[in-house]
Amino acid sequence: MLQNSSPVKLIPAILGISVVARLGSALAQGNAVDTLPGVYDQISYHALALRVLDGHGFTFASNWWPATAAGAPTAHWSYLYVLYLMGVYFVFGSNPLAARIIQAILAGILQPLLTWRITRRVLGERAATVAALLISVYGYFVYYAGALVTETFYIVAILWIVDMATALGSARAARSGQNRTWVWLGIASGTAILLRQVVIFAVPVVLIWVLWRVFGREKSLPGFGFIRLFARAAIPVLIVAGFILPWTIRNYDAFGRFVLLNTNAGFAFFWGNHPLHKTNFIPIIGGGPQYGALIPDELRNLNEAELDRRLLQRGLRFVVDEPSRFAWLSLSRSKEYFKFWPTRTSGPISNLVRVFSFGVYLPLFIAGLVVAAFRFRTRVEQDTPALLLMLLLAGLYTGIHLLTWTLVRYRLPVDALMMPFGALGLIFLTDWAIRWRQKQAGCLRSQASRPAQQKDGSRSPLENPARS
Repeated sequence: MLQNSSPVKLIPAILGISVVARLGSALAQGNAVDTLPGVYDQISYHALALRVLDGHGFTFASNWWPATAAGAPTAHWSYLYVLYLMGVYFVFGSNPLAARIIQAILAGILQPLLTWRITRRVLGERAATVAALLISVYGYFVYYAGALVTETFYIVAILWIVDMATALGSARAARSGQNRTWVWLGIASGTAILLRQVVIFAVPVVLIWVLWRVFGREKSLPGFGFIRLFARAAIPVLIVAGFILPWTIRNYDAFGRFVLLNTNAGFAFFWGNHPLHKTNFIPIIGGGPQYGALIPDELRNLNEAELDRRLLQRGLRFVVDEPSRFAWLSLSRSKEYFKFWPTRTSGPISNLVRVFSFGVYLPLFIAGLVVAAFRFRTRVEQDTPALLLMLLLAGLYTGIHLLTWTLVRYRLPVDALMMPFGALGLIFLTDWAIRWRQKQAGCLRSQASRPAQQKDGSRSPLENPARS
């Protein structure tokens, strides 16, 4: 089904297509920072970067979303992405287009390249080339590459984690140079966490998977030892701690209490499970002011960190008080999470991107999952544990957002993880269509080569001398 000889020479062309598409998105979004669909957060990131650059620290000049007072410290937003924008603005001035272009070029190269590396390792070069092409033209990734939000770099970081993990866990991995790969795994994990702290739940899963794979491969080799194995695993753990610790110290200094990284989990869980939803999740509750109005009056004078903690407690109380409502509400979130159809409440851009990205790719993902399962049963060569890791991460990520708060863009890292399956599905469907067409052509040739028949079914006298 998968051929070993894939045109790897197409990769430069695929990278070129990817970069051009994302640059087109960046140029179309321009130098203004406005309220485009699904990227409203870019207004906050832009304002915060300018504020930090002006020497005011991580604060806003006016009262800001979600409930941050003017001049008060905030930890709601990704520190790393703010620093990225701040660095670009320091070099190019307050020029959002420059940040968009740099981001588009980096994503245009790294997203297909990392996808190709991962897929080649687990499914072969043909599937890798197809997966790189799929991700290079995926509508959501093209659109968000031009937006000043964390999604684009976050997806790159997720793919980077999987690339390093599968490199360490490969059955053919050499022991030499592994320490360097453990270091890169730590850097990739730390980068992803600073972009979106929710991935901190996935990093231990990745480390456990890598330890399991390395143990299975090296337990019978000379010099193997558990101390050495766990010493190597400690490398990424220490690196991740090094990424997080400075911001934990900063948060304690700013709020006077322990905050590991960001102050958004409590807000999300409170709003996502509020009784206002009843049992049918409402993705956007009429805009920002209505969210603020849901915060109890007695909590409004708290600083952002304390407010986040208290809102998390309130959200957990919603679950304890009405567990059945929580279950139905979580189930209802799947409709928004897996949405692939156009809706009246969405604008033309949102509907177009949704239908011609996830709407087109979803059948390929499903077909790829079926093919991967069949190939596992028939012992066709593939790195099944690596595919299971990607499915485990996709499932964990999906579960977290179905239990808390979800929007379509929160699913995008899962879409990236599914690209190898999409490639497998596309290859299967293409090969099947080619075989079917060849079979039909063979049938037509066979019919054309048969002697002409008379209407009564007998041959003509000219073709049957015995009857003449």
